[in-house]
Amino acid sequence: MTVTVRDLRPDAPADLEGFARVRHAALPFILVTPESLAHDLTEMHPDAHYRPFVAVDDDGEVIGTAQVHLAHDSAVPGQGNVNIYVHPRHTRRGAGTLLLRAAEEHLTAHGATRLLAWVLDEPGNRAFAERHGFRASRSAHFLRLDLAHRELPPLQGPPPGVELRPGSAYADDPRPLFELDAETTADEPSDVDFEFTDYEAWLRETWQHPLFDAELTTVAVADGRPAAFTAARTDGATRYATGMTGTARAFRGRGLAKLAKNDSLHRARAAGYTEAFTGNDTGNEPMIAINKWFGYELCGTEVRYVRELG
Repeated sequence: MTVTVRDLRPDAPADLEGFARVRHAALPFILVTPESLAHDLTEMHPDAHYRPFVAVDDDGEVIGTAQVHLAHDSAVPGQGNVNIYVHPRHTRRGAGTLLLRAAEEHLTAHGATRLLAWVLDEPGNRAFAERHGFRASRSAHFLRLDLAHRELPPLQGPPPGVELRPGSAYADDPRPLFELDAETTADEPSDVDFEFTDYEAWLRETWQHPLFDAELTTVAVADGRPAAFTAARTDGATRYATGMTGTARAFRGRGLAKLAKNDSLHRARAAGYTEAFTGNDTGNEPMIAINKWFGYELCGTEVRYVRELG
């Protein structure tokens, strides 16, 4: 049976649905919908040279996917991201190798000198990366919370001088949330240094993203400014995820992020969401401990693999 790799067609519902189906089967801890894929194709910054590929079989069924782009907002040029996932029923047919070849050709044509890929911490996946010259770097955990049946910590009122607001309260002017997101993201463990300064790009790629749920996002406000937040993403059906939870440097150590996340989780459950997902760097023990306090359980691990080009 022949496997062919080509561009994802944004105007083809079967492509978008197939891509989302493969990603859900191979990586069920990450929210992906046809709408989110179409949005990324049209709204990601042009300097990212974002180009998703699909691997299809003789019947035209999507059996593998690759999300490929440059880290255009990094202080270090030439860093290319390539994340490849093949449907578990269709591995060992060469789809992953073909997708990687297409991704590398695209990224090198746009100046990439280094490839970075997240790989599930499973023997077959790791062996694939190592066969293609990648070396293991950092790792991160996926965590899942059963919102339908697991008891959440009781809600607590905010301390004096602190107010909890939904993210939708900033619909008219989201810039304060952009500034908080930029500050907290800068302190996240990462092997890529980001310059998070483009407000207009953040509006398109984060605030207006179809998975972002401003109503279930919770912001802790102190001294008249957003001090901590948890950003919610949902698939519009049953699955909820926190894209980022963080506190501004001046307000850390007061439990505000924990307060915001608990509020968001309670409201997500009341809205009918039954599964919650989050992720943490494996070295981020304080945040892992907090998530376990909420009831999250480890459900998977990814390893960051790196390959130098040229």
